[in-house]
Amino acid sequence: MLVALSPLTIFILDTTMKQKLVLIGNGMAGMRTVEELLKLEPEMYDITVFGDEPYGNYNRILLSLVLSGEKNNDEILINDLDWYKNNNITLHIGKQVTKIDRVNTEVACEDGTSAKYDRLIIATGSKPFIIPIPGSDLPEVIGFRDIADVDIMLASSKKDKKAVVIGGGLLGLEAANGLMKQGMDVTVVHLLDTLMERQLDEASSAMLRKSLMERGMKFRMGASTSSIEGNGKVEKIVFADGESLETDLVVMAVGIRPTIQLAKDAGIHCERGIVVNDSLQTFDPKIYAIGECVQHRGEVYGLVAPLFDMAKVCANHLAGLGYSMYKGSMVSTKLKVTGIDLFSAGDFQSGDDKEEITFADESAGIYKKIVIKNNVIVGAVMYGDTLDGSWYFRLMREATDVTDLRSTLLFGQAHIGDSGHGNEHILSMPDDTEVCGCNGITKGEIVNAIVTDKLFTLEDVRTCTKASASCGSCTGLVEQILASTLGGDYSAAPSVKPMCGCTDYSHSQVKQAILDLELQTIPEIMDKLDWHQEDGCASCRPALNYYLLTAWPETYRDDAQSRFINERVHANIQKDGTYSVIPRFFGGQTTPNELRAIADVVDKFELPEVKVTGGQRLDILGVTKEQLPLVWKDLNNAGLVSGHAYGKAMRTVKTCVGSKWCRFGTQDSTALGIKLEELTWGSWMPHKFKLAASGCPRNCAEATIKDIGIVCVDSGYEIHIGGNGGIKVRVTDLLTKVKTEEEVLEFTAAFCQFYREDAWYLERTAPWLERVGFSHIKEVLMDEEKRQYYAARFLVSQKPVQIDPWKERSTNNVAAHEFTTLTAQ
Repeated sequence: MLVALSPLTIFILDTTMKQKLVLIGNGMAGMRTVEELLKLEPEMYDITVFGDEPYGNYNRILLSLVLSGEKNNDEILINDLDWYKNNNITLHIGKQVTKIDRVNTEVACEDGTSAKYDRLIIATGSKPFIIPIPGSDLPEVIGFRDIADVDIMLASSKKDKKAVVIGGGLLGLEAANGLMKQGMDVTVVHLLDTLMERQLDEASSAMLRKSLMERGMKFRMGASTSSIEGNGKVEKIVFADGESLETDLVVMAVGIRPTIQLAKDAGIHCERGIVVNDSLQTFDPKIYAIGECVQHRGEVYGLVAPLFDMAKVCANHLAGLGYSMYKGSMVSTKLKVTGIDLFSAGDFQSGDDKEEITFADESAGIYKKIVIKNNVIVGAVMYGDTLDGSWYFRLMREATDVTDLRSTLLFGQAHIGDSGHGNEHILSMPDDTEVCGCNGITKGEIVNAIVTDKLFTLEDVRTCTKASASCGSCTGLVEQILASTLGGDYSAAPSVKPMCGCTDYSHSQVKQAILDLELQTIPEIMDKLDWHQEDGCASCRPALNYYLLTAWPETYRDDAQSRFINERVHANIQKDGTYSVIPRFFGGQTTPNELRAIADVVDKFELPEVKVTGGQRLDILGVTKEQLPLVWKDLNNAGLVSGHAYGKAMRTVKTCVGSKWCRFGTQDSTALGIKLEELTWGSWMPHKFKLAASGCPRNCAEATIKDIGIVCVDSGYEIHIGGNGGIKVRVTDLLTKVKTEEEVLEFTAAFCQFYREDAWYLERTAPWLERVGFSHIKEVLMDEEKRQYYAARFLVSQKPVQIDPWKERSTNNVAAHEFTTLTAQ
């Protein structure tokens, strides 16, 4: 490990003139760094790039598709030569740097081309390992690493018949598959008895081998190659046991080795790779290294996702920001070019301290294994059905406690309501299948954007297509499409996901910092946590405002300008630019005076429509922005208050008539619903929040798909939590049974406050419950001392105006507050 430099080393750059940045290596890692740097500081550097291939930057992940004939070279280019010109980058193609002069801060090529640098990035990548056996220098013995290798394979397929691929790993099988598609007779030679032993266990490997053999691929397992023979060209390979195999082409795919000789010759510390710290600096503070050539915390990475993580960090430090650190990456692998779906991630080998959950249906070609340690997924292998691979990977990255998911874990997201398309397989989904309901984005549009615009990350897809950018319910599906389109090298979301692009901190980290550092205002948070944008953005400001409200309810003053427009004006903006106003009917009950007031407002302002909503309220539509304060003034004067149908707040309490009228009713659910609504109305929440009270187990109020649902029974009340009736229906979990209404109110207040303080902003109760675990929530709420603490804290913090929700509501005070809030905007 690198210990000579602190990972927090930051250089104060002279901004009066451009610095000179030189990049050695025109591959995906190095150029991704340049792209990230141009986003941050496009004018800071004069940039020079050296690439030893005669092309612009291209996507090596897609080389297998070029080999199979599905794409051509132009289609896998990421940055063509015009891109470099348009970004004022000097590109030296077909030139290999042979010397780094650290004393004179200069790099030079063999032909004399040179460039001075203030900062240098080494991104020399790796080379395929060619087994040093007799005959390995014959011209038809190649690796599978670049366009030149693919060109040789394609040329061979046109004139030759037989090929041998040495290596039964991911790359070897991709090469073998491509050569088969070009019409060659292909044999895979593998030293071990298990294909893809780094990604698959014995069971899934056996299923893979059987399937590939059915497609015509041949195998020599447990075979060691001793020599390659031929008179000036490859004719056969000879095994250690003396047997031989005729072939015209040998592709070696037995691994890669970091290209570090250039760095070594310059005196830069190297071990297996060029050793770097958490800012991607080498021992020389002017020199950074990135990609497959580096060794970070003892690890060397060969997949693209970690390289893109590195690129962001490296660009951050080159831009002089210095707040981002690379802590390593967890990687997953997906094999798709053979037409067989495979997914693996983490440590899936058996062990005494691990548990395995497996499912195998060999006739259907499906195999799943989930490996668990200390109630956290540490590894996963999937064959045939990989739909939930991204979900398992996310649970693994976030170290989610899966105790409450164990019984249904193998059935995937669809079972818990987190997949909009059930068990439908990604690859079989028609292109016109709508993936993002909020924005009307189809699978075909997402795939086309990934391929055409060369997208690699979830954030890229969100920015380009808006898929997953709204409610987020389709995030898992978008990630799966991304992984399916690009393979295992797509850039997965980081294990600690920032709350927005303005910060590197997650929601949890920001919330904790507010408490630990006693931060009292939004500017304080942004200053202490090094916010990238001075005033934040529309994503982080509402979240910070909410977190301050829940952290300091007694002292913090709500920042109205950090709320969404709907919350500020107590109205929902509609597609024609007008607004809808929804007064609150407690428990769905109203009076003749309230109805007259609504009718008078509609007549007075000539509003076009009134509609009864699903939440037992009246929706007054077509109100202009100028009319809003006047409409609310008239409604307030009649004692009507906001229904908060437009806020991240408690929305409704749905009720049935209960025992007062229904012959099946066991309790007065309407009266209980009114008490629940009086308790919770006006409460700001992380997201919209709905309740229901059903008068009997027939559940007419649909209590079991609400955030909190009360089902009345003969002996008292069942309290249910964590339901969702939206795009992803989720049935509640039964928290407990109680005997009295007072207990119902206490549990409701405690649950609301625990959710308010523990959940992330814009996280509904269903995903919050699945993230933290139902067992944990139940443990907290069933503890009498904790329950009373949260219930009491809820009464202090839940309302913008302090009124006692346990007693009758004071409509005059609240009406005055509502109107004052509106007219102040």
